[in-house]
Amino acid sequence: MAEKGSNEKQFSRRDFLKTTGVATGGIIGGSLLGGLVGFRMDGGSEPAAENTNTEEQGQEEASHEEDPGWMFFTKQHDFDTIAAAMERIFPEDDLGPGAIGLGAPYFLDMQLAGDYGSNTKEYMQGPFHEGLPTQGYQARMTRAQYFTLGIERLNAIANEDYDDDFANIETDQQDTIIESFMNGEADMGVSAVGGTSAHFFGLLKQATIEGCYCDPMYRGNRNMEGWRMKKFPGHQHAYVNEIQNDEFQEIEPLPLYGGSH
Repeated sequence: MAEKGSNEKQFSRRDFLKTTGVATGGIIGGSLLGGLVGFRMDGGSEPAAENTNTEEQGQEEASHEEDPGWMFFTKQHDFDTIAAAMERIFPEDDLGPGAIGLGAPYFLDMQLAGDYGSNTKEYMQGPFHEGLPTQGYQARMTRAQYFTLGIERLNAIANEDYDDDFANIETDQQDTIIESFMNGEADMGVSAVGGTSAHFFGLLKQATIEGCYCDPMYRGNRNMEGWRMKKFPGHQHAYVNEIQNDEFQEIEPLPLYGGSH
Protein backbone atom coordinates (compact mmCIF):
# COMPACT_ATOMS: atom_id res chain seq x y z
CA MET A 1 0.00 0.00 0.00
CA ALA A 2 1.45 3.37 -1.01
CA GLU A 3 1.68 6.46 1.13
CA LYS A 4 -1.07 9.11 0.86
CA GLY A 5 -0.68 11.58 -1.97
CA SER A 6 1.39 9.36 -4.25
CA ASN A 7 0.29 8.71 -7.83
CA GLU A 8 -0.01 5.02 -7.06
CA LYS A 9 -2.38 5.63 -4.15
CA GLN A 10 -4.47 8.12 -6.13
CA PHE A 11 -4.79 5.67 -8.99
CA SER A 12 -5.70 2.74 -6.79
CA ARG A 13 -8.26 4.81 -4.87
CA ARG A 14 -9.88 6.00 -8.12
CA ASP A 15 -9.90 2.45 -9.45
CA PHE A 16 -11.38 1.26 -6.16
CA LEU A 17 -14.22 3.79 -6.36
CA LYS A 18 -14.98 2.75 -9.94
CA THR A 19 -15.06 -0.97 -9.24
CA THR A 20 -17.12 -1.06 -6.06
CA GLY A 21 -20.47 -0.17 -7.59
CA VAL A 22 -22.01 -3.30 -6.11
CA ALA A 23 -21.35 -1.81 -2.69
CA THR A 24 -23.62 1.15 -3.43
CA GLY A 25 -26.42 -0.08 -5.64
CA GLY A 26 -26.79 -3.36 -3.74
CA ILE A 27 -25.83 -2.29 -0.26
CA ILE A 28 -29.27 -2.63 1.33
CA GLY A 29 -29.25 -6.32 0.51
CA GLY A 30 -25.74 -6.80 1.90
CA SER A 31 -25.07 -9.45 4.50
CA LEU A 32 -24.10 -6.98 7.21
CA LEU A 33 -27.23 -4.91 6.81
CA GLY A 34 -29.50 -7.66 8.06
CA GLY A 35 -28.45 -6.86 11.62
CA LEU A 36 -30.19 -3.52 12.16
CA VAL A 37 -30.28 -2.68 15.87
CA GLY A 38 -31.99 0.16 17.74
CA PHE A 39 -33.26 1.94 14.63
CA ARG A 40 -35.72 4.81 15.01
CA MET A 41 -37.97 5.87 12.15
CA ASP A 42 -36.63 9.42 12.38
CA GLY A 43 -33.29 8.12 11.10
CA GLY A 44 -31.43 8.05 14.41
CA SER A 45 -30.25 5.17 16.52
CA GLU A 46 -30.18 4.24 20.17
CA PRO A 47 -27.57 2.05 21.86
CA ALA A 48 -28.80 -1.41 22.76
CA ALA A 49 -27.22 -1.08 26.19
CA GLU A 50 -25.60 1.76 28.08
CA ASN A 51 -21.84 1.84 27.75
CA THR A 52 -19.69 1.24 30.81
CA ASN A 53 -16.65 3.21 29.67
CA THR A 54 -14.28 4.70 32.21
CA GLU A 55 -14.14 8.47 32.76
CA GLU A 56 -11.01 8.64 30.64
CA GLN A 57 -12.68 6.81 27.78
CA GLY A 58 -15.66 9.12 28.04
CA GLN A 59 -13.37 12.12 27.69
CA GLU A 60 -11.78 10.58 24.60
CA GLU A 61 -15.18 10.02 23.06
CA ALA A 62 -16.29 13.55 23.85
CA SER A 63 -13.38 14.86 21.80
CA HIS A 64 -15.03 13.44 18.66
CA GLU A 65 -17.94 15.74 17.89
CA GLU A 66 -19.85 13.27 15.72
CA ASP A 67 -19.32 10.09 17.73
CA PRO A 68 -22.72 8.39 18.08
CA GLY A 69 -21.60 6.04 20.87
CA TRP A 70 -20.95 2.32 20.94
CA MET A 71 -23.31 -0.63 20.84
CA PHE A 72 -20.77 -3.48 20.81
CA PHE A 73 -17.35 -2.14 21.75
CA THR A 74 -16.59 -1.31 25.37
CA LYS A 75 -12.94 -0.20 25.16
CA GLN A 76 -11.50 2.76 23.28
CA HIS A 77 -8.36 0.69 22.67
CA ASP A 78 -10.28 -1.96 20.70
CA PHE A 79 -12.32 0.58 18.77
CA ASP A 80 -9.19 2.54 17.78
CA THR A 81 -7.56 -0.66 16.53
CA ILE A 82 -10.38 -1.67 14.22
CA ALA A 83 -10.83 1.94 13.07
CA ALA A 84 -7.15 2.17 12.12
CA ALA A 85 -7.35 -1.11 10.21
CA MET A 86 -10.44 0.02 8.30
CA GLU A 87 -8.76 3.33 7.48
CA ARG A 88 -5.85 1.51 5.83
CA ILE A 89 -8.29 -0.37 3.60
CA PHE A 90 -10.15 2.84 2.68
CA PRO A 91 -7.80 5.75 3.49
CA GLU A 92 -8.55 9.44 3.33
CA ASP A 93 -6.95 11.20 0.38
CA ASP A 94 -7.55 14.00 -2.12
CA LEU A 95 -10.75 12.32 -3.33
CA GLY A 96 -12.47 12.49 0.03
CA PRO A 97 -12.70 11.07 3.56
CA GLY A 98 -11.58 7.59 4.52
CA ALA A 99 -13.28 4.90 6.55
CA ILE A 100 -12.94 6.83 9.82
CA GLY A 101 -14.28 10.07 8.36
CA LEU A 102 -17.19 8.17 6.84
CA GLY A 103 -18.09 6.52 10.14
CA ALA A 104 -17.44 2.96 8.95
CA PRO A 105 -16.19 1.80 12.39
CA TYR A 106 -19.53 2.83 13.90
CA PHE A 107 -21.34 0.91 11.17
CA LEU A 108 -19.38 -2.21 12.12
CA ASP A 109 -20.01 -1.59 15.83
CA MET A 110 -23.75 -1.54 15.16
CA GLN A 111 -23.66 -4.73 13.10
CA LEU A 112 -21.59 -6.67 15.62
CA ALA A 113 -24.19 -5.83 18.26
CA GLY A 114 -26.96 -7.36 16.13
CA ASP A 115 -27.79 -10.51 14.18
CA TYR A 116 -24.70 -10.18 11.99
CA GLY A 117 -22.36 -10.34 14.96
CA SER A 118 -24.10 -13.30 16.60
CA ASN A 119 -24.72 -15.25 13.35
CA THR A 120 -28.32 -15.52 14.49
CA LYS A 121 -29.68 -16.62 11.13
CA GLU A 122 -26.97 -19.19 10.39
CA TYR A 123 -26.40 -22.78 11.44
CA MET A 124 -23.58 -22.71 14.00
CA GLN A 125 -23.64 -26.21 15.50
CA GLY A 126 -20.92 -28.88 15.16
CA PRO A 127 -19.20 -30.92 14.02
CA PHE A 128 -16.56 -28.36 13.08
CA HIS A 129 -14.17 -29.48 10.35
CA GLU A 130 -12.06 -27.56 7.87
CA GLY A 131 -14.23 -27.62 4.76
CA LEU A 132 -13.68 -27.11 1.07
CA PRO A 133 -13.58 -23.54 -0.32
CA THR A 134 -17.05 -24.08 -1.80
CA GLN A 135 -18.46 -24.91 1.63
CA GLY A 136 -17.87 -21.49 3.12
CA TYR A 137 -17.32 -20.69 6.75
CA GLN A 138 -16.97 -23.80 8.96
CA ALA A 139 -15.58 -22.52 12.27
CA ARG A 140 -17.40 -22.26 15.60
CA MET A 141 -16.75 -18.56 16.27
CA THR A 142 -19.42 -15.94 15.66
CA ARG A 143 -18.42 -12.83 13.73
CA ALA A 144 -18.36 -10.85 16.97
CA GLN A 145 -15.88 -13.37 18.39
CA TYR A 146 -13.92 -13.35 15.13
CA PHE A 147 -13.51 -9.58 15.18
CA THR A 148 -12.59 -9.65 18.87
CA LEU A 149 -9.87 -12.21 18.12
CA GLY A 150 -8.74 -10.27 15.04
CA ILE A 151 -8.32 -7.09 17.05
CA GLU A 152 -6.29 -8.95 19.67
CA ARG A 153 -4.04 -10.46 16.98
CA LEU A 154 -3.53 -7.11 15.19
CA ASN A 155 -2.23 -5.64 18.43
CA ALA A 156 -0.21 -8.70 19.39
CA ILE A 157 1.61 -8.77 16.04
CA ALA A 158 2.12 -4.99 16.09
CA ASN A 159 3.69 -5.17 19.55
CA GLU A 160 5.85 -8.14 18.59
CA ASP A 161 7.13 -6.56 15.38
CA TYR A 162 7.04 -2.82 16.16
CA ASP A 163 6.79 -2.53 19.98
CA ASP A 164 3.46 -0.68 20.01
CA ASP A 165 -0.25 -1.21 19.45
CA PHE A 166 -1.59 -1.33 15.91
CA ALA A 167 -3.29 2.08 16.05
CA ASN A 168 -0.03 3.76 17.13
CA ILE A 169 2.45 2.42 14.56
CA GLU A 170 3.31 3.98 11.19
CA THR A 171 0.90 3.48 8.29
CA ASP A 172 3.42 1.49 6.24
CA GLN A 173 3.88 -0.82 9.22
CA GLN A 174 0.11 -1.17 9.52
CA ASP A 175 -0.03 -2.03 5.82
CA THR A 176 2.58 -4.75 6.26
CA ILE A 177 0.52 -6.37 9.01
CA ILE A 178 -2.75 -6.10 7.09
CA GLU A 179 -1.14 -7.62 4.00
CA SER A 180 -0.03 -10.59 6.11
CA PHE A 181 -3.67 -11.09 7.11
CA MET A 182 -4.83 -10.70 3.52
CA ASN A 183 -2.36 -13.38 2.39
CA GLY A 184 -3.32 -15.73 5.22
CA GLU A 185 0.18 -15.53 6.72
CA ALA A 186 -0.68 -13.95 10.09
CA ASP A 187 -1.01 -16.24 13.09
CA MET A 188 -4.50 -16.11 14.58
CA GLY A 189 -3.45 -18.22 17.56
CA VAL A 190 -6.03 -20.91 16.79
CA SER A 191 -6.24 -23.90 14.48
CA ALA A 192 -7.23 -23.42 10.86
CA VAL A 193 -10.71 -24.72 11.58
CA GLY A 194 -10.93 -22.21 14.43
CA GLY A 195 -10.20 -19.23 12.21
CA THR A 196 -7.79 -17.93 9.58
CA SER A 197 -6.31 -14.48 9.13
CA ALA A 198 -7.43 -14.45 5.48
CA HIS A 199 -11.03 -14.95 6.54
CA PHE A 200 -10.73 -12.14 9.09
CA PHE A 201 -9.34 -9.84 6.41
CA GLY A 202 -12.27 -10.73 4.16
CA LEU A 203 -14.74 -9.81 6.91
CA LEU A 204 -12.84 -6.59 7.62
CA LYS A 205 -12.71 -5.55 3.97
CA GLN A 206 -16.41 -6.27 3.44
CA ALA A 207 -17.38 -4.34 6.58
CA THR A 208 -15.22 -1.40 5.49
CA ILE A 209 -16.76 -1.16 2.02
CA GLU A 210 -20.30 -1.54 3.31
CA GLY A 211 -19.68 0.99 6.08
CA CYS A 212 -18.42 3.55 3.58
CA TYR A 213 -21.33 3.10 1.17
CA CYS A 214 -24.34 2.11 3.31
CA ASP A 215 -27.38 4.26 3.88
CA PRO A 216 -26.56 6.73 6.68
CA MET A 217 -29.23 5.19 8.93
CA TYR A 218 -26.76 2.34 9.48
CA ARG A 219 -24.28 4.85 10.98
CA GLY A 220 -21.80 4.73 8.11
CA ASN A 221 -21.43 6.85 4.94
CA ARG A 222 -21.44 9.97 7.12
CA ASN A 223 -23.01 12.99 5.40
CA MET A 224 -23.40 10.69 2.37
CA GLU A 225 -19.83 11.53 1.34
CA GLY A 226 -19.25 7.95 0.17
CA TRP A 227 -22.12 8.32 -2.28
CA ARG A 228 -20.94 11.74 -3.39
CA MET A 229 -17.50 10.38 -4.28
CA LYS A 230 -19.17 7.86 -6.58
CA LYS A 231 -21.86 10.33 -7.72
CA PHE A 232 -24.47 7.87 -6.48
CA PRO A 233 -27.87 9.60 -6.03
CA GLY A 234 -29.06 7.50 -3.11
CA HIS A 235 -32.78 6.90 -2.74
CA GLN A 236 -34.46 9.35 -5.09
CA HIS A 237 -38.25 9.40 -5.25
CA ALA A 238 -38.28 9.77 -9.04
CA TYR A 239 -36.10 10.68 -12.02
CA VAL A 240 -38.83 12.15 -14.20
CA ASN A 241 -36.97 15.44 -14.60
CA GLU A 242 -33.68 13.82 -15.64
CA ILE A 243 -34.57 10.61 -17.45
CA GLN A 244 -34.70 12.15 -20.93
CA ASN A 245 -31.46 14.09 -20.55
CA ASP A 246 -28.59 12.57 -22.53
CA GLU A 247 -25.95 14.13 -20.27
CA PHE A 248 -24.83 12.58 -17.00
CA GLN A 249 -26.71 14.23 -14.16
CA GLU A 250 -25.10 14.87 -10.79
CA ILE A 251 -27.92 14.65 -8.26
CA GLU A 252 -27.67 15.52 -4.59
CA PRO A 253 -28.05 12.14 -2.85
CA LEU A 254 -30.96 11.35 -0.56
CA PRO A 255 -30.97 8.82 2.32
CA LEU A 256 -33.88 6.55 3.10
CA TYR A 257 -35.04 8.74 5.99
CA GLY A 258 -34.60 12.50 6.19
CA GLY A 259 -33.19 14.91 3.67
CA SER A 260 -29.65 14.87 5.04
CA HIS A 261 -27.41 13.17 7.63
